[in-house]
Amino acid sequence: MESMADVAAPLATANQIAKYEAVIGLEVHVQLGTKTKIFCACPNQFGDAPNTNVCPVCLGMPGALPVLNRQAVEYAIQAALALNCEVRRKSVFARKNYFYPDLPKGYQISQYDQPLAEHGWVEVEVEGQPPKRIGITRIHMEDDAGKNIHEGFKDSDRYSYVDLNRTGSPLVEIVSEPEMRSSDEAFAYLSELKLALQFAGVSSCDMEKGHLRCDANVSVRPRGQAEFGTKVEIKNLNSFRFLKQAIDFEISRQVGVAESGGKIVQETRLYDPVLGETLGMRSKEEAHDYRYFPEPDLVPLLISDEWLARVKSAMPEMPALRRKRFAADYGLRPYDAAVLTGSRALADFYDEAAKTSGDPRLTANWTIGDLQGLLKGAGKEIEDSPVSAARLGELVAMVANGELTGKLAKDVLAKMFETGESAVSIVEREGLKAISDTGVLEKIAAQVVEANPKQAEQYRSGKTSVIQFFVGQVMKATRGQANPAAATEALKKLLG
Repeated sequence: MESMADVAAPLATANQIAKYEAVIGLEVHVQLGTKTKIFCACPNQFGDAPNTNVCPVCLGMPGALPVLNRQAVEYAIQAALALNCEVRRKSVFARKNYFYPDLPKGYQISQYDQPLAEHGWVEVEVEGQPPKRIGITRIHMEDDAGKNIHEGFKDSDRYSYVDLNRTGSPLVEIVSEPEMRSSDEAFAYLSELKLALQFAGVSSCDMEKGHLRCDANVSVRPRGQAEFGTKVEIKNLNSFRFLKQAIDFEISRQVGVAESGGKIVQETRLYDPVLGETLGMRSKEEAHDYRYFPEPDLVPLLISDEWLARVKSAMPEMPALRRKRFAADYGLRPYDAAVLTGSRALADFYDEAAKTSGDPRLTANWTIGDLQGLLKGAGKEIEDSPVSAARLGELVAMVANGELTGKLAKDVLAKMFETGESAVSIVEREGLKAISDTGVLEKIAAQVVEANPKQAEQYRSGKTSVIQFFVGQVMKATRGQANPAAATEALKKLLG
């Protein structure tokens, strides 16, 4: 459906946009990774045959009563703690009433005026700007709706199909404060939120499976104005790229309307990635009145101090704290710390490898570069690495203390990846230890210098960079086993 706002003004120019400030808030729905649904024992899993994971409770049959899933509550508490929220000791479920084909009960069980958690924050960093905290207004629990399928069938031009497998899956809705001012900040906020929830282990946050879904509220106002502009909601943004594109388009569209003297309409819009545009869905006048009231079949949810303390004590170190620790304790660059906290599994792997090797920075290079290269080539994730963290740490330690050259270590790592053996076993079996014996290296260096008189003369004439040529020749003669530092010293002594 085309709204009046779609007909009007052209998109704004960069100069026009610069006169305005965007105000952005995100509402994020995250499906919790429990084995069963939130109010019944049906499997909570993706990809099964349509309408097979259903029962009288999630289908809303008369007389069927909900029973709250304790694990879903624990995951929701963990999500709240991961996002620095205050967990309320008492929260209340409510009925959110509306009709839609994928909602068989005719209402959604959610939380309204007494949510599970409030007053959290996420710290984001956008390149070129100082870190910024984005506030989280609330986190509440609810059950998911089913899924309407509008395409993929031979009669999709006439009918829509409904799959109710997702109905009753446990969700948390995370509502931010309207404190983001650009699509880059929104992208960074959603990225950090997703990473924190994955570290906490509450959800896979797989957007392709609908485990993380996002709506964006966007308005613009002249710079310096305190009052917010008219808010437009963009629904169902199912990728980070589309989130950024949709917000950028909407900012340009709204500024274009304002600059042309038009009026921005409060409405719900959808993003069309093919057109690269947001399109009107429904206006404020058509918006739902959900008629919330307390859920009569569920008692208030009470979180005891003991329960909350137990969940807190089991929480892992969050990605933001890990990045800071990796930088402070291990001396890593911010970029390397960010890469190594890209997943909890990778961060745990690196942590163990660094402690084993005793050289955290060298371990970071080997983890990010060589090991990740092998994993990518094999189509594997770090969780499936044939080389354990401890064994990578042992290999790096051998490089750090001069037992293995960098070149040999690369070959050894490839064999470790292929066979699952330790570096020590491979080195001992194949006799690959670095040659550091001064007498042996001096003999080889003498042969190399004698075979290359022109380069020797260049070095003695002051072109000291030629030493790298000689080191390369020594490495070649020893099949990469010469200790580079020891070989350099032997050559300098001989040439000097």
